[in-house]
Amino acid sequence: MKKVILKKQLQGFLFVSILGVLLHFLYAWTGENPFVAWFSAVNESTWEHMKILFFPMFLYAARESRTLFPQNPDFWGIKLRGTLIGVVLIPILYYTLSGFFGTLPSYVNIAIFFLSAAVAFWWETKRLREGDLATCAPQSALGVFLAIALLFAAFTFFPPHLPIFEDPMQGTYGI
Repeated sequence: MKKVILKKQLQGFLFVSILGVLLHFLYAWTGENPFVAWFSAVNESTWEHMKILFFPMFLYAARESRTLFPQNPDFWGIKLRGTLIGVVLIPILYYTLSGFFGTLPSYVNIAIFFLSAAVAFWWETKRLREGDLATCAPQSALGVFLAIALLFAAFTFFPPHLPIFEDPMQGTYGI
């Protein structure tokens, strides 16, 4: 089972990496379609970069659950915490590095995305293989996933005027 978990998690990292990059550009590619804005980046804000990690991880977890959830009742709790680790790591790394070095080149922002995804999947793999000490009802974890998804969508259309929501290139917020 440990080899199956590792294989699924590596596939998940690749899936999230590819889909995250595509979601970075999808809004522009669709002529700024408001429906696409719900789950893809609409600007270069830190919030939107967190969103393009969250949605692919949630989507992959749903796919992966068919294989791993029956053997691991903590699956959804582990996936929720792993996703949150990756999502929260993005602003931590971005603001820490930009605090030290000032404006970051694009390749560093891209590396932050991939590193956050890698850390999230590494943590999940460790928990799925070794078992998790904290249990979380699958319904609770799914409820939190859905609440976060709604927050990402809502703050895309109605962002607070806080630095995490500001597009550093344009100085705008949301759409």
